[in-house]
Amino acid sequence: MTNSSQVTFWFDVSCPFCWQTSRWIKEVEKVRDVTVEWVPMSLSVLNENAEISEGYARMMEANWGPARVFAKVKQDHPDKVDELYTVMGTIIHAEGNGGRKGFGAYDEVIAQALDAVGLPASLADVANTDQVDEALRAYHASAMEQVGDEVGTPVVKLGDTAFFGPVITRVPTGAKAGELFDHAVGLASFPYFFELKRSRTEPPQV
Repeated sequence: MTNSSQVTFWFDVSCPFCWQTSRWIKEVEKVRDVTVEWVPMSLSVLNENAEISEGYARMMEANWGPARVFAKVKQDHPDKVDELYTVMGTIIHAEGNGGRKGFGAYDEVIAQALDAVGLPASLADVANTDQVDEALRAYHASAMEQVGDEVGTPVVKLGDTAFFGPVITRVPTGAKAGELFDHAVGLASFPYFFELKRSRTEPPQV
């Protein structure tokens, strides 16, 4: 049986599906005895050599900035990653600032979020440079090592077993959040279980 008390959550703040899963984990923290480590990963790294549309490529350009900032915060202020993800994710998803395109597109969002959680504004300096790319790639690789490179974000590790997902469009709360967690842990306890999937019929209900 997997040790479900330790959860590792790899995220890219730009992804709305990852955001929904992260909000579920925040609900799980209220009803289960879990310790969560939040680790940045990057859709920009994942897709840099992929054949993608021009519009999506422009989104990947924009996504470098926030991911780099999270890599820097993970290095220098690891205790602030959780809070910063909540604040920046709220600005991006709940306040309608997602899907931006082009390098530097999230600069204002980054500055606003850093200020809101009391982190130095200078952390934003890494957003448009490759200063922390080695660290970001290492964080990203640590997720891919768990699940392979054919998935996106989130990657969630429950004890010793990691999966891509769960992908959810709505955030269960209270007892329902705990039930979904228990079922995920149950599946993780089978070493030969790898995947369940169906086509999505609705977008994230942020």
